[in-house]
Amino acid sequence: MELRLTNVAVARGGVPVLSGVSFTLAAGKALILRGPNGSGKTTLLRTIAGLQPPLSGQIDGAEDAVAYAGHADGLKAMLSVAENLKFWAAIYGRRDIGPALDAYALAPLAERLTGTLSAGQKRRAGLARLMVTGRPIWILDEPTVSLDVDAVEMFAKAVQTHLAAGGMALLATHIDLGLAQAQVLDVTPLRAAPSDMHGASDEAFL
Repeated sequence: MELRLTNVAVARGGVPVLSGVSFTLAAGKALILRGPNGSGKTTLLRTIAGLQPPLSGQIDGAEDAVAYAGHADGLKAMLSVAENLKFWAAIYGRRDIGPALDAYALAPLAERLTGTLSAGQKRRAGLARLMVTGRPIWILDEPTVSLDVDAVEMFAKAVQTHLAAGGMALLATHIDLGLAQAQVLDVTPLRAAPSDMHGASDEAFL
């Protein structure tokens, strides 16, 4: 299995931000997106995750294979950590949340209402959500925000385990996670000019 982008262009608010994005991500590999704030990394990740359409180009291998973690943690405040993970597991036809709890040291917090957690604890729970989906492609936008050093190590280990099992990871991050399998793509040279839009718009998807 692989994720392949061919000459993809993406827009934010109807304005093109990246064009000519092409890469192939194979099983067991990670790709880290780099570039300054506002360069289009989030828009590209959202497009690959299917949250908005590309302006042009082809995305192959993402359909029904992606688990996405953006800036929101994807958790319900009035449910416990365990209830949140069970909810997401059920959506993807899975039941076992034990490995996800263990990977992020969440077992002691399993019965706590998510709304009472610290920002870092919520982030750990949100990242644990990826593990219960069973999806092979993890797409992560600044996943280490609010994490302390120990939690960053937990996350890096979880990604390594996912890759070792044949999964893939596509990340926008400025943190060195020590991923030996990671390639780096700097999106700065791929920034699009407004004339590249050709009348297309993604406003309905924002």
